[in-house]
Amino acid sequence: MSKVNIYSLSGEVLRTEALPKAFSTQFRPDVIHRAVVAEEANKRQPYGPKPGAGARHSVSTWGKGRGVARVQRLAQGAKAAESPNNVGGRRAHPPRVERDWSKKVNRKEKALAKMSALAATADAEKVRARGHRFKEGLTLPVVIEDRLEGIESTTDVLAALRNVGVSDDIARAKDGIRIRAGRGKMRGRPYRMPRSLLLVVSVHDAAVVKGARNLPGVEVAYADRLNPGLLAPGGMPGRLTVFTESALRKIGEW
Repeated sequence: MSKVNIYSLSGEVLRTEALPKAFSTQFRPDVIHRAVVAEEANKRQPYGPKPGAGARHSVSTWGKGRGVARVQRLAQGAKAAESPNNVGGRRAHPPRVERDWSKKVNRKEKALAKMSALAATADAEKVRARGHRFKEGLTLPVVIEDRLEGIESTTDVLAALRNVGVSDDIARAKDGIRIRAGRGKMRGRPYRMPRSLLLVVSVHDAAVVKGARNLPGVEVAYADRLNPGLLAPGGMPGRLTVFTESALRKIGEW
């Protein structure tokens, strides 16, 4: 069974403990990917155009014999309208609101995906393959004493993570913020930001939740609500994960 160091807020090694049995689960990237794809699909909201969109014109066709395309044209003018191949026209095959985007995953398969993604967080090679940066010689997953959960200031949280040796990954996420390349710029989401570390705490009212949520790319999760989407964003396992002592103890109760 693998062992992991317990770090203090100042970055010192307090002691060494054995990792829970969940971290020795067989690595199954195929199951992880399937579970994450299903999770993202089940979050999708049905969408479609408004009924009649692009077809609210008084149009008629001129017929043949005029040397122009036989498309529908505005009654008050000569501009083509309404047809899918014209500007401002309806869509040929629009998305339907009644479409079911959800995907089914077996209960045991989903549990295996979560355990396998959790085990990948303890593999330094897989964590580096995702692009994460951390201090050489750091034992993964990173485990910090419970005093971390009582820190409310973002500055203090960042200082603790810097002392342990994972702050470079937060800087990587901050430097990687980019303007989105699509229509989302018009829809209130102009920027994209890389995922940084995942901070797992034991209780829902931990003060560190407020302190860490403003750090670039950092997400805070609860030990009893972990899922493959948090542990392996995009279906790619090996996320840099920081546990508190109590959170790791809860994982051992699974």
